[in-house]
Amino acid sequence: MARQRWGPLAQVAGVFLKLGTVAFGGPAVHVAMMRDEAVMRRDWMDEQEFVDGLGVTSALPGPGSTQMSMLIGRRRAGWPGLVVGGVCFIAPAFCIVLGLAWLYAHHGRGTVATGILFGVKPVVIAVVAQALWGLSKVAVPDVPAGVLAAGSLGAYFAGVDVLVILAAAGLLLTLVRNIPRRGAPSGALGLTPLPLGPLALSATHIGRVRSGQVFLEFLKLGAVVFGSGYVLLAFLHRDLVTGLGWLGNTRLLDAVAVGQLTPGPVFTTATFIGYLVAGVPGAVLATVGIFLPSFFMVAAAAPLIGRLRRSSWTAGVLDGVNAAAIGLMAGVGVDLARTAFTGPVAVILAVAAAVALLRYRVNSAWVVLAGAAAGVLHALA
Repeated sequence: MARQRWGPLAQVAGVFLKLGTVAFGGPAVHVAMMRDEAVMRRDWMDEQEFVDGLGVTSALPGPGSTQMSMLIGRRRAGWPGLVVGGVCFIAPAFCIVLGLAWLYAHHGRGTVATGILFGVKPVVIAVVAQALWGLSKVAVPDVPAGVLAAGSLGAYFAGVDVLVILAAAGLLLTLVRNIPRRGAPSGALGLTPLPLGPLALSATHIGRVRSGQVFLEFLKLGAVVFGSGYVLLAFLHRDLVTGLGWLGNTRLLDAVAVGQLTPGPVFTTATFIGYLVAGVPGAVLATVGIFLPSFFMVAAAAPLIGRLRRSSWTAGVLDGVNAAAIGLMAGVGVDLARTAFTGPVAVILAVAAAVALLRYRVNSAWVVLAGAAAGVLHALA
């Protein structure tokens, strides 16, 4: 066990500043590193408490690994620890992504920068495919969930609103699973399932980009994105590319690529996009907006999550939303692949990345960095 020389709040700050700086590889890697720090090395909580925390974050919209940093911080240092844990995990990634956004905006057409993006884009498609493969094993456990995932994919390409798809899937699956055996929702909790409150929010077309508009858009996204950081892509594509026209597919894929290259939360993609559309104020407000709902939801929902999962009705809603999220991720992956696959070299990079990720289980951070290096070599050749 590591020696703990500082007070609890300082310990939380130190651990999560470190993890926010070095935690490459996505949410699964973040969670593994948090377990090592909080359970194995520091004894801040036992294994059961940690697993219960994972249950909390899986049942909430927003970035799961960031929410784990909040829960662990609260466990170690009370309510101030919740805030400090989340902020310290987000802050390093925010600074790194902001710097990369500035470089992209001012020097994004240089040979090296162009090569990096050329090599990373197809690798990101492979990373998304790996996430789909892993998540589908949990999110699509039976035939009804599989039908919902496939139906959600078709609805995405038919242009149905993402929020409508998610809400309908949650409702349908809980009805299919519960009505035949119970006949009525007598086992429900008498409260609205947490995912459906945020899902009731509707998209708004805000027009010309201002920093306040950026904040409102990302505040909404932070409250409704349910599933994982990768599901964020579906919402970004719907709102910012198709709806508001703030970005094209190429810039969205560039933003995702930067999110993969950097440590910390995938949701700091918002920082990059905010800078592109409204400068430094946009970057700050987009970041605050997308993470702010998680602080309130973690604080409010932690005592209720066990009850939600114990009810077959609300658990059915959560499972339906997860299945729909898989279909949406697949749809966005196809859209982004059309932009990334610009020739045979890009296809080869994607296939090689997929083999490394799925067959040899190479950390995704190393695969993305290798793609960047390959892209630079291709640009300089």
